[in-house]
Amino acid sequence: MLKILKKSKSLKLTLEKVQANSIVFLFIFVFLNPGCKTGDGSTLVTQDSLRKRAQVDWNNSIAGNFSEESTTVFDSLEIEKFTQQYPEFAEYKEHISTFYRNRNMSYAWFKKNELIEQAGNLADRVMNLQEEGINKGVPYYRALDSLMYNSTNQPITVERKIQVELMLTAQYFAFAAIALEGKDVSISKATNWYLPRKKVSYEDYLDSLLIAKANDDGDLKIPVYRQYELLRKYLIKYQKLEQSDTWFSIRANKIFRLGDSSITIKQVRKRLFDLGDFNGDTISKFYDIQLENAVKQFQMRHGFQHDGLLGKTSFNELNIRYKTRVKQILVNMERSRWLPVRLNNDYLVVNIPEFKLHVYSGDSLQWSCNVVVGKAIHKTVVFSGDLKYVVFRPYWNVPRSIVVNEILPDMRKNSNYIARNNMEITGFLNGIPTIRQKPGPANSLGLLKFVFPNSYNIYLHDTPAKSLFGETSRAFSHGCIRISEPGRLANFLLRNHADWNSEKINSAMNTGSEQYVKLQDKIPVFIAYFTAFVDRKGKINFRKDIYDRDDRLASMIME
Repeated sequence: MLKILKKSKSLKLTLEKVQANSIVFLFIFVFLNPGCKTGDGSTLVTQDSLRKRAQVDWNNSIAGNFSEESTTVFDSLEIEKFTQQYPEFAEYKEHISTFYRNRNMSYAWFKKNELIEQAGNLADRVMNLQEEGINKGVPYYRALDSLMYNSTNQPITVERKIQVELMLTAQYFAFAAIALEGKDVSISKATNWYLPRKKVSYEDYLDSLLIAKANDDGDLKIPVYRQYELLRKYLIKYQKLEQSDTWFSIRANKIFRLGDSSITIKQVRKRLFDLGDFNGDTISKFYDIQLENAVKQFQMRHGFQHDGLLGKTSFNELNIRYKTRVKQILVNMERSRWLPVRLNNDYLVVNIPEFKLHVYSGDSLQWSCNVVVGKAIHKTVVFSGDLKYVVFRPYWNVPRSIVVNEILPDMRKNSNYIARNNMEITGFLNGIPTIRQKPGPANSLGLLKFVFPNSYNIYLHDTPAKSLFGETSRAFSHGCIRISEPGRLANFLLRNHADWNSEKINSAMNTGSEQYVKLQDKIPVFIAYFTAFVDRKGKINFRKDIYDRDDRLASMIME
């Protein structure tokens, strides 16, 4: 029985109005239509049978005003029947019900009796979870495969249509839980990841997914941080390389440069060709300009000096096996599942293994600069906060641990240590002096500090030790993050403040005493940890796991 009728362009009557005048219709159809026969040959007319006939004749009388389908919706009881038949989907029952209630129980995956494009795309993703970095399969994999095959190769019945419809929706929610949500929050915390986990209404997102067309490359638009999809494509590439069984180790005991010739050069050409950095001759033994450019690109992708010289560092990276890179991509895809999908305001991201600060506005990267992060013994914490203050010419309130472990021993050796380092003692706590360093160019925080209050006592700041920004590996701090372009960041953060311009910012940095400036709007800051990511040019980048966190996460997600 139809539950929703389309409005007629000429007649605005609905089924409810028809049923409200059932007495008239019952009278008409008793005389115009034969009813069911009783045992004695008389006609037995029921209200239900007459309503069904009334519907059919009513539809036929105004042909073209209603859907061509005989049924545009299905009964909500079908969801209960479906989850009883497929009990592993019972945990998604409420999500499924909410989704269809919001659609007034209308079909989502069918247009007339044909599956829409997104249905095939979803089924393809669900049935190829290894391409999502997932080792386990979805529930009822074979049932989905069979239903999809039959629905495209055989005439579809109403019963099968409902089965396909609910199977696809249930698989979407299962896929979301497995591939898009990531491991439980206990896993992220166990790996010292304290960034907030994303929150998504998957019912609402499914509706928008169905309305929108698939992307040009045929992928589904799914609620996940953009790095996830970029990494997924490289996961497929490296999985194929791993399975190709063409691995070989490249041995070298010298530095190769432009103009050299060696069998080693031939091996490098082949390796870089496989990795996508080189597209030239893989047979030649000669180190030409085309190969040098490929080597430079490879070096840039791995975060070390891109001088084109093939030395120890380059060969070490070239000899990392594909299966190791697969694992590295997998753990960073998992981290991508945890992040917010997107932000539309200004925000800052520090990627610890990359030693970079990235400045975003409207979810678009504005610029990046080098940073110094915590040593392995003083790890910078992975968390987020809201940047509220820019501080010019800050005091440095020396942490108690540094006073005890570093400053007091130096004070014992040199009685003039405090004055020589432009410091002052402001009090004592349990016999330990409270020390701060006065503002100025030699201050350990430099001329600028960027404060986002947090329990870890971590912030962004300038530094007088500029030379450290030229190092390849920049883990030197006690946990705070030193930035190479503090003035540029101050200009970005204060660009909408009418009473601040670049001249005033420069003056505040170089003259006067400590000055706090409160931002008009809080700026989110994300301190993240990605050892594999895709850059703006679409190239996969790998970085050293400086805090030894990848293996632990890999063991958790690959079990």
